[in-house]
Amino acid sequence: MQTKEERQKNFFDVCGSCKINCCWDARPPITEEREKIILEHLKAHEIQIDNPFVHAEYTFPRETADGYCIFYDKATRKCIVHPVKPETCVAGPVTFDINTKTGKIEWYLKTEKICPLAGVMYRHRTLLKEHLETARKEILQLVRQLNPKALKTILKREEPDTFKISEDKLEKEILDKL
Repeated sequence: MQTKEERQKNFFDVCGSCKINCCWDARPPITEEREKIILEHLKAHEIQIDNPFVHAEYTFPRETADGYCIFYDKATRKCIVHPVKPETCVAGPVTFDINTKTGKIEWYLKTEKICPLAGVMYRHRTLLKEHLETARKEILQLVRQLNPKALKTILKREEPDTFKISEDKLEKEILDKL
């Protein structure tokens, strides 16, 4: 498991200066374990947010009235739970899909037009390779912990403006959920 410092790496501070808002209408999946970690973080830092999670077909952070993640601070343009943020947020701009026919998890990179960090990574392949390893660890941890209903639901969400960069054979235990 990565340290908090490794997990919260912010490449070139691109995210903090970005004008595109990946924290809007994102709804990253939250496992029971991640929910506990985030709640502990909020308590430890004396951050008061009432009912920060929506428990529906899968759990995700509540959104503000204008559609932003409840953990997004518009003034600083940063995540208030950055050191413990959801796995898909750490993995971004890498995303995934599961192909049940091939038994593989497919890794996708967002296009630069929707994520400037993706362009930086694409041009600097060493960064992309390193970040893909982080994304793999985070996402595989997530899909192992999600219940079948939650996993099926999040796989239905479309990820436009992405292209496939890799794939890996998936564990039978994960495929059995689908």
